[in-house]
Amino acid sequence: MEIRLFAGNANPTQARSIAEHLGCPLGAARVTRFSDGEIQVEIDENVRGRDVFLVQPTSSPANDHLMELLILADACKRASAGRVTAVIPYYGYSRQDRKVAPRAPITAKLVADLIQTSGVDRVVTMDLHAGQIQGFFDIPVDNLYGGPTLSEYVLRHLEVGNCVVVSPDAGGVERARGFAKRIGATIAIIDKRRSGPNKAEVLHLIGDVRDKTAIIVDDMIDTAGTLQKAAQAVQDNGAKAVYAVATHAVLSGPSVERIRESVLQKVFVTDTIPLSALGQAEPKISTVPVARVLAEAIRSIHSNDSVSRLFR
Repeated sequence: MEIRLFAGNANPTQARSIAEHLGCPLGAARVTRFSDGEIQVEIDENVRGRDVFLVQPTSSPANDHLMELLILADACKRASAGRVTAVIPYYGYSRQDRKVAPRAPITAKLVADLIQTSGVDRVVTMDLHAGQIQGFFDIPVDNLYGGPTLSEYVLRHLEVGNCVVVSPDAGGVERARGFAKRIGATIAIIDKRRSGPNKAEVLHLIGDVRDKTAIIVDDMIDTAGTLQKAAQAVQDNGAKAVYAVATHAVLSGPSVERIRESVLQKVFVTDTIPLSALGQAEPKISTVPVARVLAEAIRSIHSNDSVSRLFR
């Protein structure tokens, strides 16, 4: 099967970078709107029997970008594509992965059902908020990691001789441990309690950060409230400098302002979500591209090679 790569409107710059790494052109697809706001998709080339990859993070506005992905998949399937793989660098609604209250939805599962129903045969994503979301699908899911790319960048740009990696909560310990192993650092953990959605209170720091360079590692930065408080707690415990790395720069609400006003020296994020104008203008935020990793995953899937080498 020949490979065909298409993209919605969520992150066309990253899609073009992936196409460059693959050495193939970005497919001719138009994603526009009718006058009433409904999404219209037109695939302007033959995909019959082709191996189709749709690059579309479901970032803000999540509903629009999700619908674009579903309609793109349906259009390709109805055009007799041989296989349709959804490349979703950021999987929206991933934080709603379990019932946390009576009569609450499990929206991550609902989105998985919608993606499968649209005709998608396989999913490639990066740093799912909860790894068990892979089990919400009845099709293969490759959950890539941003940690290796971010750690390589940190090793090139920071002095990590006396460094500690900090997990902002107990749930991120495995992620922090993996990052620390890659850069040869120790780890510390912040004991955190949430008092409500997007509200966090730092209670205690477990581990030694005194006179060390601290790197806070998380999967995403949303409103940056957790990050701001975590950075302050780390500095209050004696760290000489505080940095942060995260895969997904959601950066909603007052996040950029909070990062600007925080004690953080620098925040490194990948380009799974395109930065807003405010984010691009903030000197404390640096973007690390992951197009090469996504392109290698696509190449491996297309050639039926192992994708596991990208998980290291």
